[in-house]
Amino acid sequence: MWFSAFFAILPLAPLASSARVPQDLFQSSFDVSTHLGNLSPYAKAPAAPGLQETLPEDCTVDQVMLMQRHGSRYPLVSELVFITNLVSKLAGSSAAIKKAELPSSMEFLKDGYTSTLGHDDLTAPGRLQLFDHGVSFALKYPHLKASTLLAGLQDRVVESAQWFANGYFGRAWGGLNATTLQTIPEDNVTISWITPMNTCENWQYDYGNNATITWGNVYLPPIAKRLNKLLPGVKLSTDDVHGALYACAYDLAAHGVSPWCGVFTESEIEDFDYELDLLMDGAFGYNLPGSMGPILGSLFVDKLIERFTNKTGDSQSLYLEFGHDTTIDMALTALGLAKDSPKLSATGPARLNRKWRTSHQVPFAAQMTWEKFSCTASFKGPQIRLLLNESPLALSLCKHMDKELGSCSLDDFVSANSFSTRISWGDATWNATCGNAGF
Repeated sequence: MWFSAFFAILPLAPLASSARVPQDLFQSSFDVSTHLGNLSPYAKAPAAPGLQETLPEDCTVDQVMLMQRHGSRYPLVSELVFITNLVSKLAGSSAAIKKAELPSSMEFLKDGYTSTLGHDDLTAPGRLQLFDHGVSFALKYPHLKASTLLAGLQDRVVESAQWFANGYFGRAWGGLNATTLQTIPEDNVTISWITPMNTCENWQYDYGNNATITWGNVYLPPIAKRLNKLLPGVKLSTDDVHGALYACAYDLAAHGVSPWCGVFTESEIEDFDYELDLLMDGAFGYNLPGSMGPILGSLFVDKLIERFTNKTGDSQSLYLEFGHDTTIDMALTALGLAKDSPKLSATGPARLNRKWRTSHQVPFAAQMTWEKFSCTASFKGPQIRLLLNESPLALSLCKHMDKELGSCSLDDFVSANSFSTRISWGDATWNATCGNAGF
């Protein structure tokens, strides 16, 4: 009965995966849903020019390590407050809105805009994203078998692992139990490659948040001025505009469609996209102070190398692990990938050619998939490559990277990551940057 009810909702899938918006302001093929930073619904990453996605026929994938971000969620409480305040402002200005001559993209405001968004938990599209990923993973690697999953101990992460498991194992899966789905605490006393910042006493989320406040002071006022000309008497603040942008992203995350997305121009959406990139880069990437970003990400890279080299003698062929966008961003930072020079600036401009793009790196339900493979003729010795949201990401850190696959030998990869493998949690390097939170 449970699965019959589940499959009854599958026809709704295209709504979540191809959420388009009204084209009143967009005369091109611009798709807002692919320009919402780390709040974008899942989509396959753009293929890098010249990189081959399929391995040569003589190659076999021997080992895989997946780091899976949770699916689409409701807004965090800190984000939801912008939306609820906007709803209140609009409700109190209904008379002025009804008198206004509005473009078709804003006519919905005359009927009133309300929000039923919750906070923090997975949405229906988020559950479906993870189920679909589980099915796809089982089909892609049928020769590799997983017996356990590991999830960071946060509700939306655990639930994501459960939906993935339903797709991967099928209805024979035993559900939440100690042997099949294991969890690792997300706190300041548990050393974890999923949430390493929690045990870094000196780490502050404000490094990213301060950057977004600065950028908001640049790009939000002109939007507020434009909308207030269309809505005389409403007096939208920059915080209200922020709420409307969040409403666009989170309506998509919850319902697959949002009337707000069609209100903004392409450049305005791109500025919001840049704000979200700044947040992630400043809190979990290259704009953290000193070498904090690479040091935090080193825990993941070291774990990856430990497993692919079978350092402990008990490596598995397939690891299925569940965490956050932050997990993936910190790993990329430790690897020196998606790195901009000069660094992203909180005062702009929002460079369109930037490498750090969270809409490509860490949309909701993002997948960082590491493959170790061997070949009978194409390569000598074990090789490694990275698929980020189903597309290969060139391992440019390697000295002898293969230009067709973006891969390199495992030995080359280990040598290129000596910085990460030399760091241990609590050693002199770690403590000089982080200290020991909670210990």
